[in-house]
Amino acid sequence: MSNPYESDKLVNEYLLFHYGQPNEILPFPEGPHQALDFAVRSVTAMVDEASLPETPRALDLGCAVGRASFTLSQYGGEVLGIDFSQAFIQAAQHLASNKALAYDRIDEGLLTTRLMAKLPAEAQPGKVTFEQGDAMALRNDLGDFDICLLANLLCRLPDPRKCLDRLPKLVRPGGQLIITSPYTWLDDFTPRSHWLGGYREGDRPIVTLESLRDALEPAFTLEKQRDLPMLIREHARKYQWTMSEGTRWRRQ
Repeated sequence: MSNPYESDKLVNEYLLFHYGQPNEILPFPEGPHQALDFAVRSVTAMVDEASLPETPRALDLGCAVGRASFTLSQYGGEVLGIDFSQAFIQAAQHLASNKALAYDRIDEGLLTTRLMAKLPAEAQPGKVTFEQGDAMALRNDLGDFDICLLANLLCRLPDPRKCLDRLPKLVRPGGQLIITSPYTWLDDFTPRSHWLGGYREGDRPIVTLESLRDALEPAFTLEKQRDLPMLIREHARKYQWTMSEGTRWRRQ
């Protein structure tokens, strides 16, 4: 099966999701405007900035087209963004180098509007590196990080436990692991035998947060939970509204 995240359609959709202006994404006053800017809020609403070192090293695992990576760069340290999609990485690299990237927003059927994704003024692109990689088989020489962000990644991995098993070595003692996910377990992405939640063992329902505790403790301590709404525009009158759960885990 081909990877949908390599398609022009998904690259355009995610450029709008990450960089679109509110009126470009949701012009309707009745819409869920609090769900905009998810890529930014996944950082600003979850990272404990007060406990960061002066120049924190950050990893954005599943970075897509890079908006959260650029947000992480505002903390002043090195940022590494990794995504399985080469098309997403190329878009993020283009933005880092050229500060803008044109893309097409679908309006209706074959009708589109040409828009421009722009590097945020506060971003520090010289501190950000993007590379293609597999979250379940990361290269061994990544080093460790003060912040590790996994935004809506887990339920798109064929075997999420392979990713979780690597995290204690990736996050420095005292560092922060940020995970956001709507826990949308689908056989198309993850074989049912590898789901972290959404099933029963006998009469007991297994939910993802319980599995995350089992996988991450005692290396990490859960210290924050909050709901993070997000909105992806498919076309002028169709949107994906999703409520991710955000969790922050402290490395022991």
